[in-house]
Amino acid sequence: MKARYGVLCLIPLSLILLISAGCNKSAQAAGGAAPPADVEVINVEQKDVPIYGQWIGTLDGCVNADVKAQVTGYLLKQEYKEGSFVKQGQLLFQIDPRPFQAVLDQANAQLAQAKAQLINSEANQRKSQLDVDRYTPLARDQAASQQDLDNAVQTNLANQATIETTKAAIQAAEAAVETARINLNFTRIVAPIDGIAGIAQNQVGDLVSATSTAVITTVSTVDPIKVYFTPSEQEYLDFNRQYPTQAKIEEQERRMPLDLILADGTTYPHQGRVQFANRQVDQNTGTIRIAALFPNPGNVLRPGGYGQVRAVTRIQNGALLVPQRAVTDVQGTYEVAVVDKDDKVSIRNVKIGDRVGNLWIVTDGLKPGERVVAEGIQKVGPGARVNPKPYTVQTTTNAGL
Repeated sequence: MKARYGVLCLIPLSLILLISAGCNKSAQAAGGAAPPADVEVINVEQKDVPIYGQWIGTLDGCVNADVKAQVTGYLLKQEYKEGSFVKQGQLLFQIDPRPFQAVLDQANAQLAQAKAQLINSEANQRKSQLDVDRYTPLARDQAASQQDLDNAVQTNLANQATIETTKAAIQAAEAAVETARINLNFTRIVAPIDGIAGIAQNQVGDLVSATSTAVITTVSTVDPIKVYFTPSEQEYLDFNRQYPTQAKIEEQERRMPLDLILADGTTYPHQGRVQFANRQVDQNTGTIRIAALFPNPGNVLRPGGYGQVRAVTRIQNGALLVPQRAVTDVQGTYEVAVVDKDDKVSIRNVKIGDRVGNLWIVTDGLKPGERVVAEGIQKVGPGARVNPKPYTVQTTTNAGL
């Protein structure tokens, strides 16, 4: 009974060993027959490509005119809509004109009084001149005393001096009238230029002063609008090395349109041009400030906004291009999977340069026409055989996007 039980116990173990061995062989056979992994490959392309620079841009008015009070008084009215377009000479604020009108009226009265005094002085001078004319022959004929003639001459000279004094008083009165008229006109605060008027910093009833530095509002010319951006000193020097003369620089600036990427990521439909470069490099940041002008129909862009200025800085001749997704960054070392003519993979270190849209420029490690894995690189390793399929890349040339 025990013997039979022992035999029965050994049979299942043998079966297990046989089944296990068969399974291992099947697994090995299956492993050796695994098909090549499907990957998408693309040929290394060689062509001339533009290299873009991109910088943060700050929008500003082409002209920003601060509006200040020229006389002291109380604001009576605000005659414009904040944020609207105003024309040069358009009334923005009205200061109480009554005190200034009173000063003008007084100055006019003093001018009229001075003119009346001149008429009186001229009449007296004419009378004294007649006395001189009458006493001169009489004194010569001794029909009148020399003292009478001398008195007549002195009176005439005094009347002539009075006329000149009165004329000077008239000029002073006329100047006072003009000053009073100017001050009265200054009670009308008008737009100094065509542009967009900002928010009022004073309200009706506020006392504004000619001695204050406070700005009541600002009017900005925004078409065209100015955009400041700051390339590095190295970029600036590199640009000037490429175009060493002022004529070549100006020609290149005319041929080098600027794109403006707005805050929402869209590209502004109008291109700009460089206006000028600042006279100095910022010692704190190592950058130089460049001003560009962009057309702004409809005044859509406003001062204080931000964007990104983009421009072609140079042309890279014969650049080798691969998709960014074909390049793997391994702790600062860049690698690509290259597929040879036998569809076997080798991992190769490469050096990369500038980015052009969604492509990398490879400066070392690849040759034109070689195939690199762009999709499915995680499936392969060195020496692996693959089933290559073409990869379609959507090329963009907008650097930094």
